[in-house]
Amino acid sequence: MDDKETGHKGGERIAKVIARAGLASRREAEAWIAAGRVAVNGAPISSPALNVTEHDRITVDGEPLPTRERTRLFLYNKPRGLITTHADPQGRPTIFQRLPKDLPRLISVGRLDFNTEGLLLLTNDGALARVLELPTTGWLRRYRVRAHGTVTQAQLDALHEGVTISGIHYGVIEASIERVQGSNLWLSFGIREGKNREVRTVLGHLGLDVTRLIRVSFGPFQLAELAEGQVEEVKTRVLREQLGTKLVALSGADFSAPPRPPRPPKRDKPETPQQKPVHHAWRPREEERPGKKLRRKYHGSEAVVEIRRQPPAGVARKDKLTDRKGRIVSVERHGKAKRDGEKPRDGEKRGREEPRKPFEKRGRGGNTRNQRRHSPDRSAGPRPRNPRSR
Repeated sequence: MDDKETGHKGGERIAKVIARAGLASRREAEAWIAAGRVAVNGAPISSPALNVTEHDRITVDGEPLPTRERTRLFLYNKPRGLITTHADPQGRPTIFQRLPKDLPRLISVGRLDFNTEGLLLLTNDGALARVLELPTTGWLRRYRVRAHGTVTQAQLDALHEGVTISGIHYGVIEASIERVQGSNLWLSFGIREGKNREVRTVLGHLGLDVTRLIRVSFGPFQLAELAEGQVEEVKTRVLREQLGTKLVALSGADFSAPPRPPRPPKRDKPETPQQKPVHHAWRPREEERPGKKLRRKYHGSEAVVEIRRQPPAGVARKDKLTDRKGRIVSVERHGKAKRDGEKPRDGEKRGREEPRKPFEKRGRGGNTRNQRRHSPDRSAGPRPRNPRSR
């Protein structure tokens, strides 16, 4: 088939079309093509060097390609400690793992380092992401920087002409001092190229150690009051106005297609019926609920204890007592029961036959002064004292 080798004169590359459909990135689409999973007009293809048009019928694994979704852009406040990638070989957390599950497949416009936070643009259109991250677009990326060290405004003004570090030339840089706090200072830093670790490299060249880096704007889009980890979509009308006709033409953005409905969330486990809430209200008395069982569940344990309520009045049960709330309490008796008039044996505790006098006190202190004063042996005179041993 000649079209497979030369491709159509018009249209777009097959991998780009698959990526814009939101199924995969261009590299993943090229891997699918090499594996024979993609077919055009019923014939499998093995090379991504093929241009297709809207009249071609494309299938992936036998399923037709979804219709292209309209171009969308999202603002994301990236926290520290996340990698800007879909998969990290070292197993570190990525931003796409933290995004809501109902969003379409998104691509980041540029990247932010692991310890850099702030505004990150996300889009479902790979061509738009490529156009916005190019230095020729000229969009200013502004940062707030906290650094340790000292620097003068004259040194920062010299960066406006650009600087070359280790053979790499960095273009125009807009930098100014916001405030100084002891040995730390806050800077405003603006760049238009966005090379790898550009802010940290340039400030390190001036003898500053960057301790915090926050991107607050990317072109016309501002971080503003967007909370950390939150995502906000830019309205289509605002996006079209901010891009302008030139960038829309370069990226081939399409704002006419309707948005695709959100994907349903994945459910690994079947839904369990919702348990009834535990009511802690006082239960009615037994007279109002005869024959019912009281099921009491103790927190922190899965054991459920069933306690029968007190039987109706007039029915006596052996070896059973009730508490003040009417609950049955089992009693375990040891030894033989005493007969009426039987004296306690030696070693047994003798019970009190007379009520306790009001001046007697309990405690570890033994007999108190009042107890000794009213003791019956007090009438016989003072206690004999033991003579001191000499």
